[in-house]
Amino acid sequence: MKKYISFIFIFGFLFFFQSCSSQASADPKTVDALVNSQDFTFYAQRANTSSYDVIRIMNSMPNSTASRILDLNGNYTIEMHQNSMEVVLPYFGRSFNTNTLGNRDSGSYRFSSKDFTVQKSQNKKGTWMLKIKPNDVQNVDELYMEIFKNGKTFVSIRGNDRQPITYDGYISKNEEKKKEETKP
Repeated sequence: MKKYISFIFIFGFLFFFQSCSSQASADPKTVDALVNSQDFTFYAQRANTSSYDVIRIMNSMPNSTASRILDLNGNYTIEMHQNSMEVVLPYFGRSFNTNTLGNRDSGSYRFSSKDFTVQKSQNKKGTWMLKIKPNDVQNVDELYMEIFKNGKTFVSIRGNDRQPITYDGYISKNEEKKKEETKP
Protein backbone atom coordinates (compact mmCIF):
# COMPACT_ATOMS: atom_id res chain seq x y z
CA MET A 1 0.00 0.00 0.00
CA LYS A 2 2.85 2.41 0.80
CA LYS A 3 4.36 1.71 -2.62
CA TYR A 4 1.12 2.71 -4.33
CA ILE A 5 0.92 5.96 -2.39
CA SER A 6 4.48 6.88 -3.36
CA PHE A 7 3.74 6.08 -7.03
CA ILE A 8 0.60 8.21 -6.91
CA PHE A 9 2.58 11.15 -5.47
CA ILE A 10 5.32 10.78 -8.08
CA PHE A 11 2.84 10.71 -10.96
CA GLY A 12 0.92 13.59 -9.41
CA PHE A 13 4.07 15.74 -9.33
CA LEU A 14 4.93 14.77 -12.91
CA PHE A 15 1.49 15.76 -14.18
CA PHE A 16 1.61 18.99 -12.15
CA PHE A 17 4.99 20.03 -13.57
CA GLN A 18 3.94 19.03 -17.09
CA SER A 19 0.89 21.27 -16.87
CA CYS A 20 2.98 24.16 -15.50
CA SER A 21 5.54 23.92 -18.28
CA SER A 22 2.98 23.86 -21.07
CA GLN A 23 1.05 26.94 -19.96
CA ALA A 24 3.15 29.54 -21.75
CA SER A 25 3.24 27.96 -25.18
CA ALA A 26 1.14 28.99 -28.14
CA ASP A 27 -0.02 27.29 -31.30
CA PRO A 28 2.43 27.78 -34.24
CA LYS A 29 -0.41 28.92 -36.53
CA THR A 30 -1.44 31.54 -33.98
CA VAL A 31 2.14 32.79 -33.70
CA ASP A 32 2.42 33.02 -37.51
CA ALA A 33 -0.86 34.95 -37.68
CA LEU A 34 0.27 37.37 -34.95
CA VAL A 35 3.61 38.06 -36.64
CA ASN A 36 2.07 38.45 -40.10
CA SER A 37 -0.59 40.84 -38.79
CA GLN A 38 2.08 42.79 -36.90
CA ASP A 39 -0.44 43.25 -34.09
CA PHE A 40 0.91 41.62 -30.91
CA THR A 41 2.39 42.33 -27.48
CA PHE A 42 5.72 41.07 -26.17
CA TYR A 43 5.71 40.43 -22.41
CA ALA A 44 9.19 40.47 -20.86
CA GLN A 45 9.81 37.89 -18.14
CA ARG A 46 13.61 38.14 -17.77
CA ALA A 47 16.32 40.68 -18.54
CA ASN A 48 19.86 39.60 -19.43
CA THR A 49 22.39 42.33 -18.79
CA SER A 50 25.80 42.46 -20.41
CA SER A 51 27.23 45.08 -18.03
CA TYR A 52 29.82 43.68 -15.65
CA ASP A 53 29.24 46.65 -13.32
CA VAL A 54 25.64 45.54 -12.78
CA ILE A 55 26.72 41.91 -12.35
CA ARG A 56 29.32 42.92 -9.72
CA ILE A 57 26.73 44.95 -7.82
CA MET A 58 24.22 42.07 -7.94
CA ASN A 59 26.87 39.62 -6.69
CA SER A 60 27.80 41.91 -3.78
CA MET A 61 24.26 41.82 -2.38
CA PRO A 62 23.49 39.32 0.38
CA ASN A 63 21.92 36.03 -0.69
CA SER A 64 22.52 36.74 -4.36
CA THR A 65 23.37 34.24 -7.04
CA ALA A 66 26.15 34.63 -9.57
CA SER A 67 23.70 35.14 -12.41
CA ARG A 68 23.24 37.88 -14.93
CA ILE A 69 19.58 37.04 -15.49
CA LEU A 70 17.10 39.29 -13.71
CA ASP A 71 13.54 38.08 -13.22
CA LEU A 72 11.05 40.79 -14.04
CA ASN A 73 7.73 41.11 -12.31
CA GLY A 74 5.65 43.85 -13.73
CA ASN A 75 4.02 44.87 -16.93
CA TYR A 76 7.08 45.36 -19.15
CA THR A 77 5.98 45.14 -22.76
CA ILE A 78 6.53 45.98 -26.39
CA GLU A 79 3.13 46.63 -27.93
CA MET A 80 3.19 46.39 -31.72
CA HIS A 81 0.46 47.69 -34.01
CA GLN A 82 0.39 48.31 -37.76
CA ASN A 83 1.17 52.01 -37.41
CA SER A 84 2.60 52.37 -33.89
CA MET A 85 4.87 50.76 -31.36
CA GLU A 86 4.87 51.34 -27.58
CA VAL A 87 7.92 50.16 -25.58
CA VAL A 88 8.09 49.99 -21.78
CA LEU A 89 11.14 47.98 -20.68
CA PRO A 90 13.59 48.38 -17.80
CA TYR A 91 17.28 48.94 -18.41
CA PHE A 92 20.17 47.55 -16.36
CA GLY A 93 23.56 48.66 -17.55
CA ARG A 94 25.85 51.55 -18.31
CA SER A 95 24.58 54.66 -20.02
CA PHE A 96 27.02 56.88 -21.89
CA ASN A 97 24.77 59.95 -21.96
CA THR A 98 25.25 62.45 -19.13
CA ASN A 99 22.07 64.42 -19.83
CA THR A 100 19.86 61.88 -18.05
CA LEU A 101 19.94 63.35 -14.54
CA GLY A 102 16.49 64.29 -13.32
CA ASN A 103 14.68 62.53 -16.16
CA ARG A 104 12.94 59.46 -14.75
CA ASP A 105 12.21 57.98 -18.17
CA SER A 106 15.85 58.02 -19.27
CA GLY A 107 16.83 55.11 -17.01
CA SER A 108 14.69 52.69 -18.99
CA TYR A 109 13.36 52.20 -22.48
CA ARG A 110 10.04 54.08 -22.55
CA PHE A 111 9.05 55.41 -25.93
CA SER A 112 6.39 55.45 -28.60
CA SER A 113 7.17 55.29 -32.28
CA LYS A 114 4.94 55.90 -35.28
CA ASP A 115 7.75 55.96 -37.85
CA PHE A 116 9.53 52.60 -37.92
CA THR A 117 10.50 49.92 -40.41
CA VAL A 118 10.13 46.18 -39.87
CA GLN A 119 12.06 43.52 -41.77
CA LYS A 120 10.61 40.03 -41.28
CA SER A 121 12.11 36.69 -42.21
CA GLN A 122 11.33 33.10 -41.26
CA ASN A 123 13.81 30.22 -41.23
CA LYS A 124 13.18 26.56 -42.09
CA LYS A 125 12.33 25.66 -38.49
CA GLY A 126 9.58 28.30 -38.33
CA THR A 127 11.43 30.84 -36.20
CA TRP A 128 10.66 34.45 -37.08
CA MET A 129 13.34 37.15 -37.10
CA LEU A 130 12.11 40.75 -36.89
CA LYS A 131 14.46 43.70 -37.27
CA ILE A 132 12.73 46.89 -36.15
CA LYS A 133 14.31 50.28 -36.74
CA PRO A 134 12.50 53.22 -35.12
CA ASN A 135 13.22 56.39 -37.10
CA ASP A 136 11.67 58.87 -34.66
CA VAL A 137 13.47 57.74 -31.47
CA GLN A 138 16.89 59.21 -30.77
CA ASN A 139 18.44 56.78 -28.30
CA VAL A 140 17.41 53.45 -29.90
CA ASP A 141 19.15 52.18 -33.00
CA GLU A 142 17.50 48.77 -33.57
CA LEU A 143 15.36 46.12 -31.91
CA TYR A 144 15.78 42.46 -32.84
CA MET A 145 13.01 39.98 -32.08
CA GLU A 146 13.47 36.23 -32.46
CA ILE A 147 10.05 34.61 -32.16
CA PHE A 148 9.91 30.83 -31.86
CA LYS A 149 7.02 28.59 -32.96
CA ASN A 150 5.68 28.23 -29.42
CA GLY A 151 5.50 32.01 -28.85
CA LYS A 152 8.66 32.30 -26.76
CA THR A 153 10.54 35.42 -27.78
CA PHE A 154 14.06 36.76 -27.44
CA VAL A 155 14.45 40.56 -27.80
CA SER A 156 17.69 42.49 -28.12
CA ILE A 157 17.83 46.29 -28.02
CA ARG A 158 20.80 48.22 -29.32
CA GLY A 159 20.87 51.82 -28.21
CA ASN A 160 23.02 54.73 -29.29
CA ASP A 161 23.92 55.83 -25.78
CA ARG A 162 24.02 52.62 -23.71
CA GLN A 163 25.17 49.03 -23.68
CA PRO A 164 22.94 46.45 -25.38
CA ILE A 165 20.49 44.43 -23.31
CA THR A 166 18.36 41.37 -24.07
CA TYR A 167 15.00 40.19 -22.77
CA ASP A 168 13.26 36.81 -22.69
CA GLY A 169 9.49 36.48 -22.75
CA TYR A 170 6.56 35.59 -24.96
CA ILE A 171 4.16 37.20 -27.40
CA SER A 172 0.40 37.17 -27.35
CA LYS A 173 -2.53 38.96 -28.92
CA ASN A 174 -2.96 42.64 -28.05
CA GLU A 175 -5.44 43.31 -25.30
CA GLU A 176 -8.29 45.56 -26.30
CA LYS A 177 -8.32 48.76 -24.31
CA LYS A 178 -11.64 49.53 -22.71
CA LYS A 179 -12.93 53.06 -22.92
CA GLU A 180 -13.77 54.42 -19.51
CA GLU A 181 -17.37 55.45 -19.20
CA THR A 182 -18.15 58.75 -17.59
CA LYS A 183 -20.51 58.56 -14.67
CA PRO A 184 -23.42 61.05 -14.66
